[in-house]
Amino acid sequence: MAYIYPAPGTAGNVQVWLQTNGTATGNLVVPALTDITINAATDVFTWTQLDAGSKKQVPTTATNDVSMNLVLDKTSFFGANVTAAQGANAASQGVFGLSRNKDLCNVRIFMGPESGNANSNVTMTCQGYITGLAPATSADSPVFVSPITITVTGDYTVVTNTAPSAA
Repeated sequence: MAYIYPAPGTAGNVQVWLQTNGTATGNLVVPALTDITINAATDVFTWTQLDAGSKKQVPTTATNDVSMNLVLDKTSFFGANVTAAQGANAASQGVFGLSRNKDLCNVRIFMGPESGNANSNVTMTCQGYITGLAPATSADSPVFVSPITITVTGDYTVVTNTAPSAA
C-alpha cells in the first residue's frame, strides 16, 4: 500500500488554491487544511418494468463536490479587502467574500507524492462555488475552524507529475 508522502506535519503534503474565474493573479492559498473529501457521485436513473422482477438502472450525470475543514485566519477568511466586490481576485475576497459574492472559483488541489515514488504527484482541478461556511471557535480551540464545501460545476481534471505551484 502506498501512503501519502511526505508524512502529515511536513509542508507541501496536500495544498489547495482558489482563484476567481477569469483572473490570473491573486490566488488564495488555503493556509491550514485539516482534512479534505473529494466526492464524485454519479447519479443513477432507476425504473421498473412489468416483465422484470428487479429494477433497471443506468448512470447519468455526476454530482461533484469538494469538502474540507480549514483553520482560518482573518485574511484568509475576510480577504485582503473586506469590501471586495464580485470578480475581484480570490486573495482580495477571502473565502467569505467568494461565498457571499457567489463567484465561480477555479480550484486546484495538489496531492504530494506517494512514499517511494517521487514522480507520483497528482493535481486535481475543477470549478465551483463555495458554500457551507460555518466558522466556529471554542475555549479548547482558540482559532476559527470552518467546514467549506465547493459545489463543482462540470468535471474534475487530473494531471500527474505536477509541481506544487500556486501560479
